[in-house]
Formats: sequence, structure tokens, C-alpha cells
Amino acid sequence: MESGYYAALTGLLARSQALDSVASNLANAGTAGFRAQQDYFRDVLAGPRVNDSQLDQTVDNYGVLGGTMLDLAQGPIQATGNPLDLAIQGGGFFAVQTPNGVRFTRDGRLVRSIKGVLMTGDGDPVLNAKGKPIVLPTGQPVIGEDGSISVNGAIAGKIAVFQFAGARDLEAEGVGLYRPVGKAKPALATGFTLRQGALEGSNQDVIHGTMDLIFVQRQAQMMEKALSIFYNDFNKTATQDLPKV
Repeated sequence: MESGYYAALTGLLARSQALDSVASNLANAGTAGFRAQQDYFRDVLAGPRVNDSQLDQTVDNYGVLGGTMLDLAQGPIQATGNPLDLAIQGGGFFAVQTPNGVRFTRDGRLVRSIKGVLMTGDGDPVLNAKGKPIVLPTGQPVIGEDGSISVNGAIAGKIAVFQFAGARDLEAEGVGLYRPVGKAKPALATGFTLRQGALEGSNQDVIHGTMDLIFVQRQAQMMEKALSIFYNDFNKTATQDLPKV
């Protein structure tokens, strides 16, 4: 019974944490380049389990939250006609220089500063393969599928796209920015296409986000019910056994 009570309690805590992720995903369903966070779970108890009730086994199967990882699925791409809007088709991230260090994003809503620096709407410079900001001369930029930039017929720079080994190598930092986890290192991406005059939307749509929210809420309610059952069963057992002591 104790294991079942513990499983119900940790399961409820896990669902509370999962609600935060699901709510964030839903709130950013309209954010360009947003990558939804997926929760992954591990079993509460390790090793063989015998003589457990069906309720014990059901609760333990929900496990505890092992962490979150990014959903790297492609988001929808929509044409905007803005020459400084960029969408990555395929894997990879833009690298940008923030006050907290180099961060990664798929939000391609770029602007050119007064000094010609290519940057995000938040003012973070976009970096090339050498980790340097890209400075553009005056003129209409033409951005190739590989990130090369031409202005007035001359090559002016090249936007780098980086990739990581797996979805757990990056974690969210604010909205639309991601930082490497631990010792994860970026590498130059391959197999991508940059589309000028277009933006990638969030890979979390409102319908599925709402369904996920309802599902996690129902799981949390189930954990609350299981916790109540175990708690009442514990009190009943104590009431019956203590007078015998």
C-alpha cells in the first residue's frame, strides 16, 4: 500500500509539472519557430513488483516526470513576402548572440539595424559559421537556400544553421530561444533549406494543444482520486490496528 501511495503522490506531482509544459505549448501556438516541449516519464519504482493490486499497478505505470525535451517536428511554413523573414525547412537552428551568450532559435523574423547588422526582433545579432555577426551593406538582400546572402549582386555573408545530436541537447530559455544542455555542442547542419520571404509557425497547434491539456488534467484528476483512496485506506487500517497494540 505504501508503494501505491508514493506512486500516486509522485504521479500527481508529475502531472502538475506536465501541466506547466502543456500550458506553455498552448500559449505559444502562434509564436514563430516555437518548438513544443514534450514530457517523458520513468517508472516510480524499479525492480520486480509482485502481489500489487490493479490500482497499484495502474498508478505506477504513470511514473514520474523524467524531464522535458524539444519536439523537433517541422512547423508549418507560410509566405510573408518580407525579404528578411526566413524559414528553415528541415532540421537546424539559427545561432544568435544574446547578453547571456550564444543561443539558438528557429524564429526567422529578422531585421537590419541602422549599422547593417542582421538581428532578431529582440536585437540579438544573427551569427555566421565562425560565430560572428553578419553585417549587410545597403540594398535589397537575396538569401539563398544555403543561407548565402547577396546584396547588389555581391556576396555579403552567409547565415549559419546549426544542429544538435538529439532533442535532449537543448532546453528552452524564454520564448523561442534555446540553450545547449550540459556539454552538448552544435555542428553545422545539413539537409536543410532556407526559404526567404516566409516564416515557420509553431509546431504546436491549438487543437492538439487543447487536447493535450485536457488529457493531462484528467490524468491529474485520476492521481488525486488514487491518492485519496490510498489515504483513506491507510487511515482505516490504522484505526483498526492501533487499538490492538
